[in-house]
Amino acid sequence: MTQNSIVLVVSVSIIKDDEVLIIKENKPSAINKWNFPSGRIEHKEDILDAACREVKEETGFDVKLTGTTGIYNFISSSNNQVILFHFTGEITGDSLKIVEDEIIDSKWIKVSELKNFDNNELREANVIRQIMDSLLNQKVYSITVFNEQLCN
Repeated sequence: MTQNSIVLVVSVSIIKDDEVLIIKENKPSAINKWNFPSGRIEHKEDILDAACREVKEETGFDVKLTGTTGIYNFISSSNNQVILFHFTGEITGDSLKIVEDEIIDSKWIKVSELKNFDNNELREANVIRQIMDSLLNQKVYSITVFNEQLCN
């Protein structure tokens, strides 16, 4: 099996009242899988802008990024190498509007409730469980580790 490509992805845990928003995807590579709002970084797009854009596209929410749990590297089910940048965020505006062709459900849950999901219910379960552990153990780092436009 050969590797197809490298895919850059952003993901956001939206935190509100000690709960996190998860969405159930309806994408060909992840039908009926729960995940955090996430998606690919577009060509020449800033990582932080991509995270906010993906949340807006998938949930309708405007968010402020508040931290990061880190960067995760894995091989996807389609055999792509994925480098995922995961952030935490809080809602700053608008209301929940699910994009029904891509997302079929959403719910607010306690982070610890992610432990109750079977691996086959989660998109990239190992990564989601690593993120869950970081959130539960308060291993969230400053967003300032992502510098914008430092190159000339």
